[in-house]
Amino acid sequence: MTAMGDRTILAFVAVRAAGGLGRLDMDEVRWGVIGCGDVTEVKSGPGFQQAAGSSLVAVMRRDGAKAADYARRHGVPRWYDRALDLIRSPAVNAVYVATPPASHCELAIEVAAAGKPCLVEKPMARGYGECLTMLEAFRAAGVPLFVAYYRRALPRFLKVRELLKEGRVGKLTSVRICLHDRLASGDRVSGWRFDPVVAGGGLLFDVGSHGIDLLDFFCGPIGAATGFAVNSGAAYEPEDVTAACFEFESGVVGTGIWNFNADQVEDEIALTGTRGSIRVPVFADGSVVVECNGAVENLPFRNPVHVHGPLIQSVVDELLGRGTCESTGVSGARASRVMELCVRGYYDGRRSKQPRHSNPGAC
Repeated sequence: MTAMGDRTILAFVAVRAAGGLGRLDMDEVRWGVIGCGDVTEVKSGPGFQQAAGSSLVAVMRRDGAKAADYARRHGVPRWYDRALDLIRSPAVNAVYVATPPASHCELAIEVAAAGKPCLVEKPMARGYGECLTMLEAFRAAGVPLFVAYYRRALPRFLKVRELLKEGRVGKLTSVRICLHDRLASGDRVSGWRFDPVVAGGGLLFDVGSHGIDLLDFFCGPIGAATGFAVNSGAAYEPEDVTAACFEFESGVVGTGIWNFNADQVEDEIALTGTRGSIRVPVFADGSVVVECNGAVENLPFRNPVHVHGPLIQSVVDELLGRGTCESTGVSGARASRVMELCVRGYYDGRRSKQPRHSNPGAC
């Protein structure tokens, strides 16, 4: 981690620990959503309306007709076609940024300037440098910043962490994450997720970031990381296969492979300890599998319909002074740093096409 990164993160953590973030005299969190696209239809949008102590009072989309349609269908009283109008609205006291990553930093800084807490979609930004800029803005404003790595609040992953903390598989010694999918083609590759200038990288930054964040959630911060990324299919510009190795600050080591040019789908995190192992999918709605002393136990879990709901409730609880959210700007920035370290060799030779947005520092 860079010295600047260390200072920025430590300053943010210190202010949050001292209670300098989140004491916002709210009796209800009144959300405004910037970017009411597909992710907000089922995954997240209804969660703002269903969380206790929360309401969704405004939405924004550049296409005003689509914003108005969303507001009508979801029973939202206000809609805007300019982000600043929503951010500055006195009816809104918290903002969810659900736009592509290229606009996360700029919009979040405007939210901080308005003195309002913010929940930003993952990945937190296109790169670690933008994440640090966002953290500094919210530290200076004295308001909290959260990142929508919603798996941190789902029962399946909370159970895995509980099992690790209670020593169910002994001392954790290594982790392995594997995500395989078939090569994207056709109209699918025309979207922003395949434009590294908008997304920050390839599918590792979009879907792969969930797994990297979960490794942090289970094992603590990753201290050192290195990786090798290639484009094996020539179907789009960014990398489609990335291999990485990690050393966590706790001393655990791990490997990762994200292969988006595979012949089949594979999705698993495996955590190995001195007495057994735990396996869990990142995306599939499957069971937690615990193997210990020759016995295998399947712990079934099913996701809620609105998968962002539990995380949104945790954000609301923190803002209202009755709980804590574990997906913060600090943890989100750590995930972005690790992703940059994994792919920097691929993009260092392509600076004319894909300028990097920061220097994540040496491992």
